[in-house]
Amino acid sequence: MMASNELTKVIVETELGAVTLGIDEAHAPISAGAFLAYVDKGLLDGTTIYRIVNQINQAPEIVHRIEVIQWGHTFGADDPLPFPPIPHEPTSVTGLRHQRGTISMARREVGTAGHAYFFCVGGDLESLDFGGGRNPDRQGFAAFGQVIDGWDVIDAIYNSAEPIEYMKSPLKVTSVRRA
Repeated sequence: MMASNELTKVIVETELGAVTLGIDEAHAPISAGAFLAYVDKGLLDGTTIYRIVNQINQAPEIVHRIEVIQWGHTFGADDPLPFPPIPHEPTSVTGLRHQRGTISMARREVGTAGHAYFFCVGGDLESLDFGGGRNPDRQGFAAFGQVIDGWDVIDAIYNSAEPIEYMKSPLKVTSVRRA
């Protein structure tokens, strides 16, 4: 990851406070560009933090356990996306890794990312990198930035986890803007 002064700063305002992100356009241009397109069009304002995965609410049979906060848009199968999904940008190409503070693209299949994101809260989450076992396709997820300020807010969000991953009471994201 680049030094924070070389990253594009984005402020995510939530109902629990603000988090400042450093978006790495140099190493992850596809993923960073897609995220910033949503930011610049105001499409992340009014979204929610709708999934918090912790050590307690994961099924016991999960081998590759993670600790993440997922947020962004949730679209149904028939809902039009504001932008098309992006090509997968694996960590084997970008050199970025899923560590505490990384922001990454959420996805189901390769090539479906673009409108939902997650923060890594636990330590190093190598199972989310290319070759990691969290997804059967072993392609990993596309890391594109890091939390650079607002850890107290990240911790408060994480501590509001429910007994299930997908929250019955999602937290509001009020605005997302370049700093």
